[in-house]
Order: sequence, then structure tokens, then C-alpha cells
Amino acid sequence: MYEQRTVAIIGGGPAGMMGAIYASINGASVTLFEKNDRLGKKLAITGKGRCNVTNDCENSEFLKNVISNPKFLYASISNFTTSDTKDFFENAGVPLKTERGRRVFPVSDKAIDIVNALKKALSDYGVTIKNEKAVKILTENGKVTGLKTSRGEYTFDAVIVATGGASYTGTGSDGDGFRFAKELGHEIMPLVPSLVPLETTEDVSEIMGVSLKNVVLKIKNNETGKIVFEELGEMLFTHFGISGPLTLSASCHMKNMARGKYSAIIDFKPALDRQTLDNRVLSDFSKQLNKDFQNSLGGLLPSKIIPFMIKRSGIDPTSKVNSITKEERACLVDTLKALTLEIYGFRPLNEAIVTQGGVKTNEINPSTMESKIVKGLYFAGEVIDVDAYTGGYNLQIAFSTGALAGTHSAWAD
Repeated sequence: MYEQRTVAIIGGGPAGMMGAIYASINGASVTLFEKNDRLGKKLAITGKGRCNVTNDCENSEFLKNVISNPKFLYASISNFTTSDTKDFFENAGVPLKTERGRRVFPVSDKAIDIVNALKKALSDYGVTIKNEKAVKILTENGKVTGLKTSRGEYTFDAVIVATGGASYTGTGSDGDGFRFAKELGHEIMPLVPSLVPLETTEDVSEIMGVSLKNVVLKIKNNETGKIVFEELGEMLFTHFGISGPLTLSASCHMKNMARGKYSAIIDFKPALDRQTLDNRVLSDFSKQLNKDFQNSLGGLLPSKIIPFMIKRSGIDPTSKVNSITKEERACLVDTLKALTLEIYGFRPLNEAIVTQGGVKTNEINPSTMESKIVKGLYFAGEVIDVDAYTGGYNLQIAFSTGALAGTHSAWAD
């Protein structure tokens, strides 16, 4: 006679909720443990509250955007594709739209609609939700036997660890999953921030809040002289350095971070080569020859950043435009085409969007997400040493690994 499998999920984020749904779809009796007072706390604030739910691309293209261990994800992405994610939410009554860079969002621009769709599916499939903190995964003879929580002990056939990484600690991602895995014999790869703002050695606090669009950000490795990142887009100055989409993407390419190892180079006018930009500056100057230099750049730059850029150009701000030399003009063009800031380091891990590092992938079966060390132990989402660029890829990893772990955890040995 068939005996129904019992499955515990630790973590009520995207990986945990999808894991619970798929374990239930596949016949298991499922209990999801979430220590927060509500599910999807981090999910509800992703994408500035809009939720970039996936990226509308083929599997091969998807894996090109995975930074750490892309081959490990082949089975999970093939099992639950970006199209499957779109179908899941649209069938749940959340219409989606695709924006620049193939980024997929709810038409409502409300992340809470994604959270609510997952919560409704949990309810529809009979998943039991317990707001309890998991304390220890119980095992016997190399096999999962249950779970100890803040309120007692439970017997389970399988446990899925979907606790997230160590970023955004205010949402509950405090690294519990890494501790559980380590206690059970798994190796944890070093945890570092990914998709994170950057601190600069130079003080840029006077231009904090200045947002730039259609600029090119390059990251140069000063030790090798190589450009490790170059992209057009948007970025932002902060009290500590730089942030915004370009900066977050750039941070993924900066390995073994050390003060002064990297420099950020910003091209404010990427559509113009140096000669064309110089002609543009000359044209602007010709219309305001008797003005002070500091009052002549309104057509080139946001007003708040002008004093900072003048300082960097080395030109006397009170010089009359008609007295500026060809050499000084060249310095201005250089500043506009290649404002260079030394990178001091990453912002703290708890400010990162995702955590790089985690449970070592060669200790997990990529076809099932089951531990190779402990039978009945599964992993899903950011707790695993996999991460990707910004653009919906990391959420898709959570959904795909969650669905695969949930499916296999429900099946009898």
C-alpha cells in the first residue's frame, strides 16, 4: 500500500514556496516552516517592489547569465523553464509584461501580486504553514528523520532547505541554511556580496542622489590593466560611492576585492567620441563666452554634479569661458568621457541583492537537488552556491531549483 511521504520546507521565500507547491502536487504531505510573521518578505520588496519575476529567454541564453556553477543548473532550468514560470503566474491570474533586457514583471508592477499568487497556490494544494524557527535537522544513519523547531520536534521523510542567503538580513536571511548544511557535513563556499553597491575611495557625498541615464560604466582591474565590465545603462551616486543597475551588475565581475584593485570609469557621453564632444563643448562655449566656466555646463550635465566635475577637471570655476585654453578643454572632455573613481570595496553583505557562495554544488545531485551526503535532505535557491546577473535570473533559479527539489522530495525511495 502506498504510504504518503512527509516533507518539511525550511523557508517561505520563492524557492521554499515553489518547493512546497511541487512537493504537494507530487503527492506529499507538506509543511512549510517560516520564522517571519509572513511569507515572501524579501520577495515583496524585490525590483523596488515591482518584482522582476524571470527573464524571457531560452535555457542556453539563461545559463550564460549565471555567474557561479551554470552547468549545475542545467537540469533544474530544463525541468522548470522561464516559460513555465510565466505560465504558472499567468494561470494564477497575474498577467505579465516583458520590458527592456527581456525582464518580466507583473503588469500591475506590484511584487505583492506574485507573493499572493504563491500563497494562494500553497493554500489550494493543502500545504500547512507554521510560523516557527527551524533549529536543527534531525538525522539517523545518514538519513533525514525530522525537524526540530522553536516549538518542538516533528518527524519527516524529507527536508528542503530554502532559507535564502545572507543578504537583506532584515527579511530573515541570516545564514541559518548554511549552518544546517555545515552541521550535516556539507562544505560552504565563502560567502561574498553579489549584485551590491560599491564604496569609492573618493568622497562623492556632495553628489549623492544624482542619477545618471545612458552612461557607460567600465570597471578596470588595476593589477592587470584589463576592463572586466563595460555596459550602457543607469547608475546612481550615493553618500558612500555608487549604486544603481549598472553598478550592481558590475559588482559580479569583481573577484577577490581589495582596496584599489579596481577603478570605475564613467563615460557621461558615450554617443560622442572625444572629437565630437570637444566640438559640442566649443559650440556651447561660443554661446556664452563672457560667462564664468562654472555657469557654462548646464547643457552637458545635471546641475548638482557640475561643481564636482569642475573640480575633477582642474579648471578654475571662475574663469571666463573665453579664456579657457585648448588644453583645459581637453581636460574637461577627458573628465566627461572617463571620470575615474577608485573602488574601496563592496558594501556589506546584508546590503547585497544576492549572496555569492553557499552549499558546494558537487555535494548536491543536480538532477534532484538532494544532498549526496544525507539522504532525504534537499536544497533550493540562494543557499546553494549559484548566482546570476541582475535581470530576473536569480528569482528563476529559486523557482527552478525549488520545483525540482519539491518534486523529488515527494517521491518514494
